[in-house]
Amino acid sequence: MAGKQKISYFYDPDVGNFYYGQGHPMKPHRVRMTHNLLLHYGIYKEMELFRPALASAEDMTQFHSDEYVEFLRLITPDNQHEHMRQLKRFNCAEDCPVFDGLFNFCQIYTGGSVGGAVRLNHKQTDTVINWAGGLHHAKKNEASGFCYVNDIVLAILELLKVHQRVLYIDIDIHHGDGVEEAFYLTDRVMTVSFHKFGDMFFPGTGALEQVGGAAGKYYSVNVPLHDGMDDDGFRAIFKSVMQKVMDTYRPGAVVLQCGADSLAADRLGCFNLSLDGHADCVKFMKTFKVPLLVTGGGGYTKSNVARCWTYETAALLDREISADIPEHDFYYEYYADVEYKMKVQPTNYIENLNTKSYLSEIQKKVFENLRALEHAPGVAMHEVPPDSMLPEFDEDDLNCDERNGGETGGDARIFRDDEFYEGDADQDGS
Repeated sequence: MAGKQKISYFYDPDVGNFYYGQGHPMKPHRVRMTHNLLLHYGIYKEMELFRPALASAEDMTQFHSDEYVEFLRLITPDNQHEHMRQLKRFNCAEDCPVFDGLFNFCQIYTGGSVGGAVRLNHKQTDTVINWAGGLHHAKKNEASGFCYVNDIVLAILELLKVHQRVLYIDIDIHHGDGVEEAFYLTDRVMTVSFHKFGDMFFPGTGALEQVGGAAGKYYSVNVPLHDGMDDDGFRAIFKSVMQKVMDTYRPGAVVLQCGADSLAADRLGCFNLSLDGHADCVKFMKTFKVPLLVTGGGGYTKSNVARCWTYETAALLDREISADIPEHDFYYEYYADVEYKMKVQPTNYIENLNTKSYLSEIQKKVFENLRALEHAPGVAMHEVPPDSMLPEFDEDDLNCDERNGGETGGDARIFRDDEFYEGDADQDGS
């Protein structure tokens, strides 16, 4: 990958329209706020912009059960009272409510991640960004943790068609349980999750001892952390572990989930990272020059989520951006919380319970597990997962600069720079 790296950015302007419900912390509107900042900073001009093709039910069943996907396709707020048994079976309750357009929402964010994997497979780009994706808790047969369809698992299955080894990294404050579980028994995918663990913190998995099983033993790497994690500690353990993982596993592609709930002052988080502490993980993985899919994830203080993902987009582009958020209509007042600055301020009221000795012991045990893998798995290991139902493109289609989402279902190239969404305030103002 000589020269300037090519970056493809997936965004659907409809994603900000979806609403989990009054008081629910998950707000897809944050993705629209991020896009808005990218426009006002002018960063979007340096990327290829695509509107993702909607993932179909058939695409989703490459991982999820037919019954679960059919449930997602048909359930609505109006008919859910007729399906109480299925709501319970598929875990669609308070955390994962049924809301208007639920299936379309899943199609959009999943289409971005899977479509990005297709572009990486065809070597049309070096890095893909899909901030709407990263819903890492969804399971094969149920919703979990605000997540319905696991776009990451589906994107990894797509990458496995071309790459013998795929690495998944998760810096969301919550353990990446859905992705780990999906690939727990295989050496084709290594999962590495840095997360808060203990104190009944959701989802309750991700102990150091969870290392994978069968052919996948030692290919699940968990780095359990405590409250108050700061930049210096996070940066040190992330870089040391990931350098060892890259040296040992040598993946053909990397998927990086950048959940922003590990930032300081998150509504549901308890870490104390600044923008730099979070973005340094992105910058570090970029240095390996391996095909990279970057997704969003958690993040429940919307202004900070938008700051984070804008800052990390700039980092992937090697762009320095102003510390002063450009003045603009519609969303500018959201950033009054830190005086309209591109900044997330670590707090003083959370004690850092991650001592140097604790982090050193965690690193030591992770390294011991990685040493059990003498070398990266060979080329001819296990059966490649079946092709997804995504259409195959010929070279002319793949090199086309504009997709119309017609019969081939390709990703529509976005050229507009005026999607500022006048008058769209967040529905519950929080």
